[in-house]
Amino acid sequence: MTQRPHQRGAALLTAMIIVTLIASLAAGMVWQQYRAVQIEAADRARAQSTWILQGALDWARLILLEDAKQNRNKPVDHLGEPWAVPLAEARLSTFLATENSSATTDDGPEAFLSGSIEDAQSRYNLRSLLGGPQVPELEKRVLERLCSQVNAPPGTAGVIIAGLRAAFPDAASAASSSASGVGSTPVSDSGPLRPAGVDELSWLGLDADTIARLQPYVVLLPKLTAVNLNTAPREVIAALFDGVDLASAERLVQGRKASPLQKVDDAKAYLPASVQIDAGRASVDSSFFIVTGRLRLDERQLEQRSLIERDGLHMNILARERINQLLDRDKP
Repeated sequence: MTQRPHQRGAALLTAMIIVTLIASLAAGMVWQQYRAVQIEAADRARAQSTWILQGALDWARLILLEDAKQNRNKPVDHLGEPWAVPLAEARLSTFLATENSSATTDDGPEAFLSGSIEDAQSRYNLRSLLGGPQVPELEKRVLERLCSQVNAPPGTAGVIIAGLRAAFPDAASAASSSASGVGSTPVSDSGPLRPAGVDELSWLGLDADTIARLQPYVVLLPKLTAVNLNTAPREVIAALFDGVDLASAERLVQGRKASPLQKVDDAKAYLPASVQIDAGRASVDSSFFIVTGRLRLDERQLEQRSLIERDGLHMNILARERINQLLDRDKP
């Protein structure tokens, strides 16, 4: 009889241990199920985002295709064409709702899509710095003027030129070999990484602020291109030619709004008479475009930037980049 209290205490302790184990196992199962639901929701959102952004890219390709068909006989690209009109942010919750068609838009996730098409040839192509064994003096002056206009640190142009020449040594090697009639030689891979775009100029030693200042005015395309005078900002036009200041470039920008340039020589009416316009460095049509699509889902925004080359009626996607951002709701 004296051992019964101890036995009851041991039984109670055993029961408590069993209950604790069961609760722990149950909590673990609930947590695993919760995580599985979260992963499934994230995968579904990622798949939806991919298809929506792919649709935006297809929309851009269709717009550029129709523009190419209309301009087949006389290719002219300017900011008054449909491709240059950005797509304002539109709510897509109705299309993403999982309920039936009678459900309200509040039942689905908050999804908003916006986008734009930008002429990549409205910027100065840094590829022009790689077209020979030596950097052409004119191209060097163009980059120096651009760096000065955006208040970049002194020596920025030299850093870009030296970095690009080191990253793309085969361009100079091919040019010198072609001039001498000798076959090209293998190029060492010991140089710096080759930047694929302006964002990656940080590999050459530029800081983020300098890159942000230069971004609206320079681009790095796969091949040499002319600057489209119908779409280029005044800073690029002023830097492109010797003897052109911002005031003259602004006259061209204002004049093309009323009447887009139909040929390169039309720009002479707005620029000083001493300016020489090389048709190989300036144009009124474009082949490269940057398509940007932005999808906002709740507090996150997914941005996709694609580089498209328009080759006749063929739209070739050369590069694609996605940026996932967490929006700050506290900002206005």
